Amino acid sequence: MLPRLAAVHLMTRAATITVHIPTTLRDCCGGASKLALPATSLRAVLEELERRHPALHRSICDDTGTVRRHVNLFVNTDHMRDRNGLDTPLAPGDVVTILPAVSGG
Repeated sequence: MLPRLAAVHLMTRAATITVHIPTTLRDCCGGASKLALPATSLRAVLEELERRHPALHRSICDDTGTVRRHVNLFVNTDHMRDRNGLDTPLAPGDVVTILPAVSGG
């Protein structure tokens, strides 16, 4: 019975993924350029950011928890809208990149 419990534990354990932080948002997370977080989905990444780095979360999401229009989230090389949005599943070693839109004149 113990091996089965161990297997269930491994299946429910969150994968460690890397979040790349753009220079403009690094002040929100102590200057880090990357964060390693346990998460099984993109939504879980945002929840973890809200717990660990609330200022960073506020820069990415509005008061309703929706990703701001000017912020793009990529899983590896795919934009979240081309996958399953916030429900995009993550696997160990996946990379989430936060990319705010740039404008100027």
